[in-house]
Parts: sequence; structure tokens; C-alpha cells
Amino acid sequence: MAQDFTRIGVVGLGTMGAGITEVLARAGIDVVGVELNGETLARGLGHVRHSTDRAVSRGKLTEADRDALFTRIHAGTDLSAVADCRLVIEAVPERIEDKRAVLAVLDALCPSGTIIATNTSSLSVTELATGTSRSSRVVGTHWFNPAPIMGLVEIVRTVVTDATVLEDVEALVTKVGKTAVIAADRAGFIVNALLFGYLNSAVRMLEAHYATREDIDAAMRLGCAHPMGPLALLDLIGLDSAYEILDSIYHTSRDHLHAPAPMLKQLVTAGMLGRKTGRGFYTYAAPDASEIVDAVTAAGPAAGGQARPVRTTGVVGSGTMAAGIVEVCARYGYDVVFHARGEEKIAAVRKKLERSLERGVEKGKISSDDRAAALARVRGTTDLSALAGCDLIVEAVVEDLAVKRALFAALDAVVRPGAVLATTTSSLPVIECATATARPQDVVGMHWFNPAQVMRLVEIVPTVLTADDVTATAFEVARAAGKHPVLCGDRAGFIVNALLFPYLNDAVKMLEAHYADVETIDTAMKVGCGHPMGPFGLADVVGLDVTLAIQRALYLEFREPGYAPAPLLEHLVRAGYLGRKTRRGFRVY
Repeated sequence: MAQDFTRIGVVGLGTMGAGITEVLARAGIDVVGVELNGETLARGLGHVRHSTDRAVSRGKLTEADRDALFTRIHAGTDLSAVADCRLVIEAVPERIEDKRAVLAVLDALCPSGTIIATNTSSLSVTELATGTSRSSRVVGTHWFNPAPIMGLVEIVRTVVTDATVLEDVEALVTKVGKTAVIAADRAGFIVNALLFGYLNSAVRMLEAHYATREDIDAAMRLGCAHPMGPLALLDLIGLDSAYEILDSIYHTSRDHLHAPAPMLKQLVTAGMLGRKTGRGFYTYAAPDASEIVDAVTAAGPAAGGQARPVRTTGVVGSGTMAAGIVEVCARYGYDVVFHARGEEKIAAVRKKLERSLERGVEKGKISSDDRAAALARVRGTTDLSALAGCDLIVEAVVEDLAVKRALFAALDAVVRPGAVLATTTSSLPVIECATATARPQDVVGMHWFNPAQVMRLVEIVPTVLTADDVTATAFEVARAAGKHPVLCGDRAGFIVNALLFPYLNDAVKMLEAHYADVETIDTAMKVGCGHPMGPFGLADVVGLDVTLAIQRALYLEFREPGYAPAPLLEHLVRAGYLGRKTRRGFRVY
């Protein structure tokens, strides 16, 4: 049976140590906090005071509970005060020499039965443990920042960690209201090993001037429902911490994707460390403030493009995406002509449209009159030439380049001069569609997200030949349809898929290396990062065949070894396990 800790030592009361102290004290545990000197001690207790005062102001903690919490915190500068604690958590800065020095002192101070936990996010727990005389009783506990809010703790075992230690620490994590996942000792553990490759890729994307910081962050918030964009998240984490974590992971993985982006090092060298210094990728109102003062909100194409007038839109396709785009355009006042291959498909699109609009009425999002007006604006046809008078035609057919090129050639022959032709491709080169026409200047990418009625993001993708007024038109239509457009160049994956799918691929590699199982990895990313779905749940929804196709496209475009599709992903697709649509993927449905 796991032991019940009633008194725990916390060494280091910086942001993390103060947060851990608060969590433990809230759970009724006496905490012995130790800091280096009076100044840092006062700062650490100030962190706890500020956090708990904010919780009181938000109604999440009563004044009486806050006051009682502080009676359980016994803080000072004498490290020997933790000697009678059965568990001591080290939370000093992420430098291995500092942590080793603290653990050596704790090893000498504490009885042999005391568990020593190191709160590291990337350092080797094994290396820290073997510097003591009790390596079997040293464990990693990676709390997430801010500890009072974040629900995950990664418990990191080494090859010699005693099973009872894991049991005791896991019970403690559960007692204080957190979710525990157990991971083996390797750089980055679960969350950071998956998260920081993605964050680093976002920095490289900004560094290459491929997209603006606002568009990168908005794309991942709106396209993936992440609570924060990657660059804002890096500012919150601290760019110096991010650099150290990436460097640590890289020295283990030797994967170029983990080598810290040069821009990251430059910002750290300049002292621009994120929120804590008031400036990182963004500039903040003050150090430790969350208010961004230099955000650019009016995303759009380069100056000089005047949008072409659009009154009638055409949509080619009869699938879920096509039906969604038809609905969005009709709801926001555009006349819509959609093309499908056969009367039964036209009827199917019409049925989807009616059902979706009816749900909107039932949920109070639109009125019955709005529903009727939207339906009246829509006309289906099997004749491609019926799109001849449309001002904008959006292609939403199967993700096959040959099919799309043939369609664009056919559209070129029937659509009026000056009409804008758009492709909804998520991974294919837009320029390939454009050059199938005699009017490549009129072709642009408009990558809508599924379901189009719900998802707010549209990636606008001009090619090197796209006219400025065509790009401006795509932006204007997206905004008029209630969407948030972001601008990016014509390369595989655009913004969202170029950042998302390598992350999914890395999760598959982690699984096939038997580092952690599907449930553990998904739980870690949902609870630790606030993602609505874990990587395997998301891949099963997207479709493993789609995931593999996009990952292959990224690999062929960038020739990055780390982008090579995980063999396990290829094997599952070959076996016909494609996710929810076949009732079996990484999970059985």
C-alpha cells in the first residue's frame, strides 16, 4: 500500500517550485520550502501569494482556504529543514550541475528511506540518480507550468527505480488532483519530446518568413483547437528554457528537427526570453504580463491588391468539405452553384445542407428565415458549364493531383475571364493546379478546414504566379464568410499540416519504440498541453491513409529525414486499418 505523505520538502521556490508548493498545500500537505537567500525566498512566496489571491478573486479558492494554505507552508533558507521529510522535490533551475549539487546535499541530509524527486523537463534522471547513494529511490516528477492549473505530472522512472517509489509518488500525484503518467528516462520524456519538435518547426517557419507570427499562432489555434499558438506558448514557457530543452533532446535524438532554431538562440542571447522579460516573439505590457502590445491583427496579403467583386460562387464536389463550403457561402449571402457528378449526388448535397441548416435553427444559431434564404441561394448542376458566370469557383474534389489538374483544365475552358479559381488542397502544390490552365495568375489555394461550417480557419495560398488582386479576393471572401484567413506560401502542408503531421508521425515513432502506449501518450498530450485530442485519437479521426499521404508529401518536399513516415504507420495503412472509418486504427472502434 502506498505511503501517505503529510510533510514534503520543496527545494527551489521559483515559478515551478512555488507552483508545486501551492498544489501540495492546497491538498492539505505541510510543505517545507527552501530557497537560496532571503530575496529569492520572498520572491517565491510572492508567487504563491499572487497565484492564490488570483484564485480567490476568480472564486476558485475561499479567503479562509487561502489563509489556511499559508499555515501549511514553512519556508526558509536552511536546507537541513527538509531532513525529516519522507519526500523531497528538487525544483532548482534546469542546469544539471545545479541539480546534482542539490541532490548530493539532500542525499547526505535525509534518511536512506527518503524519496528524492527531481522536477526536470529534459535532463537525465539516471545521471542525477547515480550521483547519489540511493539511486533506486530517486525519481523524476515533471510538473507542468503553471502547476496549480496544469493537470499532468510525468513520473520518470530509471532502470533502477524501486517499484514502490513509483507507487508512492503516483498515489501522491492522484491525491493532489493531478493526472500521472509514467515514462522511462529519455530526453523530453513524453510531452516535451513531442511538443518541442513542433514548437521548433514553428520558429523555423517564422525564421524563413514563410508566415507571420500572428498567422502561425492563429492557424494552430483555429485549425487544431490548441489553447495557444506555438510562438505564444514558447514565450510563456521561456525561450531560454525552450532552448535548453531542445538542446538536451537533440543531443540524445540527433534529429535535426530538435536542433534549436538559430532564431531561438539569437533571442535568448539578446535577453528576449518571453513573458518573463516582457519581450520574446511578442512584446508584452510588462515583464510577467500576458497582454501583447505589438500584435498585428489585420492579417492580409501584401498591399496593392484590390479584391475582385464576388457575387456568385461555384463549388465543385459533393463530399463533406464541398457541402460545408456551399453552406458557408450561402449563409453569408453569396449565390452558390455547385457541381456534382450525377443527380443522386446533387440530392445528397442538398440533404446534407438542409440537415445542417436545420441543426443551426434548432441550436439558435440561425433563424428559420435565414435557413430558407440560404437554401434559396443554392443551385446544383451536373453541367460544368453552368459555372461559367461564377466570380469565384472553389474546387473540393478528391486529393489526387491528376484529378485536380484535369478539373482545372476543364474549368479553364468554360469559366469566364477574370473569375478566380481556388483549390481546397491540403497538401498538393497549388502551382500544379494553376499551370493546368491558361490563366495561372487567377488561381489560388483556399484550404478550408473540416467541418467548414464550424472551423474558422482558411489558409490562403498564392503561388509565384498568383495576381495580387486574386489573393486579395480570396481574403475578402473568407472574411465575408465569417472565417479567419491566414497567408502562407505554396509549399507542402502550408502552415497547419506542416506543423501538425510531423508531430503525429513522432508520436507513432514513440509508440513503435515501445516507449509508451497509445493511452499514455494521448493522455499526456491532452492533459499536459490542453489539446482537444491526443495524437492517436486525432490520427484515427483524420484517417491513417490521409495522415500517411500528407507525411509522404512533406518528406518528398523537404527531404528532411525526420519527416520519413514511421514504418508502423505504413504497416497499419497496408493492413487496411485506417482509423474510425474502418473501425480500426490505433484503437478498435
